Amino acid sequence: MKPLPIGVDDFSEVILKNYYYIDKTLFIKELLDKKGKVNLFTRPRRFGKTLNLSMVRCYFEHTEDEDRNCQKRELFSNLAIGKADEKYTKEMCQYPVIMVTLKSAKQRTYQEAMACLKETLAREYARHEEQVKGKLENQEDWEKFMRIRERRGEDTDYLTSLAFLSECLYRACQKESIILIDEYDVPLENAYFEGFYEEMVSFIRSLFESALKTNPYLGFAVVTGCLRVSRESIFTGLNNLRVYSILNENYEEYFGFTEAEVQDMLKYYGREGNLSAIREWYDGYCFGNAEVYNPWSILNHMEDIITNREAFPVPYWANTSSNSVVRDLVDKLEDDKGMLQEQLECLMNGGTIEKAVHEDITYDAVYDHEDNLWNFLFFTGYLKKASARQEENEQYVTLAIPNREVAYIYRHTIRLWFDKKQKGFDMQPFYTALEEGDTDKMEEEISGFLEQTISYFDYGESYYHGFLAGLLQRNGKYRIQSNRETGLGRADLILKTPRIRKGRALILELKTVKRFQEMEKGCREALAQIEKKKYKEELQQEGYQDIVGYGVCFYRKECLVRGAD
Repeated sequence: MKPLPIGVDDFSEVILKNYYYIDKTLFIKELLDKKGKVNLFTRPRRFGKTLNLSMVRCYFEHTEDEDRNCQKRELFSNLAIGKADEKYTKEMCQYPVIMVTLKSAKQRTYQEAMACLKETLAREYARHEEQVKGKLENQEDWEKFMRIRERRGEDTDYLTSLAFLSECLYRACQKESIILIDEYDVPLENAYFEGFYEEMVSFIRSLFESALKTNPYLGFAVVTGCLRVSRESIFTGLNNLRVYSILNENYEEYFGFTEAEVQDMLKYYGREGNLSAIREWYDGYCFGNAEVYNPWSILNHMEDIITNREAFPVPYWANTSSNSVVRDLVDKLEDDKGMLQEQLECLMNGGTIEKAVHEDITYDAVYDHEDNLWNFLFFTGYLKKASARQEENEQYVTLAIPNREVAYIYRHTIRLWFDKKQKGFDMQPFYTALEEGDTDKMEEEISGFLEQTISYFDYGESYYHGFLAGLLQRNGKYRIQSNRETGLGRADLILKTPRIRKGRALILELKTVKRFQEMEKGCREALAQIEKKKYKEELQQEGYQDIVGYGVCFYRKECLVRGAD
């Protein structure tokens, strides 16, 4: 049985070590067919961008060692592109290839980020040193090459370093270079959050313009990232740029796993019965018109269910980044006048919202307007396209949360936000009402707190249980027990004073209803359950004499409380 390539993004390693590989090699055929000069692919993180670029490099790159070229051809012999027409296969191992990833520039300062970028460029120069050595007519060019290669170049050397490397390779090989740039927008996103955005934009603009705009030594380029950054900030005057975002129908099936690919994988590992859970948790993305699964989460969950068929799905993708954009959206609730909260609640309850789509975004403008933030969430995978429509020159997309994994990110972020927010609540009126048995005041306070948070009612009683437990946790008098075995069942919440003889215990049993008119009935059922399940008996056996039971019923953001007679 083949191992799974979790975290392996080098194509040759995947094939040579016989990892399970979902064949995406016809991506190369489409690149050759479309003949795009500069191709920008924007997809969410962990959707196979780096592996695809590694595949492209492995396919096209020529080396001086013909045995190595033959070995590389062999890697593709049993894959789709290796069985394609000769006009495609004859392109194998024919070009110098420059490949850099910019993800190392995620640093705290501009100086640190630039040091990492220079290191990345130096490694790529070192990789091509033997190809270039002795083949540059101009000694000054060789000296410049070695300055960058040995990490001692002037800042100006690096502004045109990709273009210069392609020129050196042309001099050496007499062929234009293929330039591959991975994670191109990581330096920009990081620079915005760390406060040196303008400096980084200036550097990346110079690097890209010289390499991609007026470079006679460029064969073609493939650039990947999460977000399309506007032409004005990076791709100034780059008329040969073709952008393939998640809205574009071209190349739609090459990033992420399709339904058929997931089914084939499950069949290979004998886990066909797990499809429905996988679909619920990790499906839901729509790239162009293709239904796509999150590949990172599929591979991780597949490893779990190979070991244990009953392994529960967990949010693997949620743990690969800070998810700061969701946190920033939730933080905006502090200044919200109601609309944002309403839209977020709609999404959390499985609904949709419609927004105008703007693909050209600059990181420094993401937070200028709420619509920019919604767009950012969409293009980075935190929302999906449910449908789209065109109105004059504006495109509108109906947005939804893709799956349970992404819903977890929202729920977790909202919970943290509310935990922080409730520290500012005046809880004393609620605690006093609880002590005095003032059920009218209790329901008024709880309903007021509900108004200030985000509700997702599809989680029913468990949501309200966590909500109410959170409100009670800061009281200084009672210890809280949640869903503990008591009597003949589990009471939802029990509050007990540390002292027993002169102490007190409170039992809160919770119910939810689907209609406002059923709330009174819900409270009666909760109180009846306290008696029927004998929740008070164990407390009495512990020594508590003063025991009070409350039936608490919820409908959306309404709360009703009734005490035992």
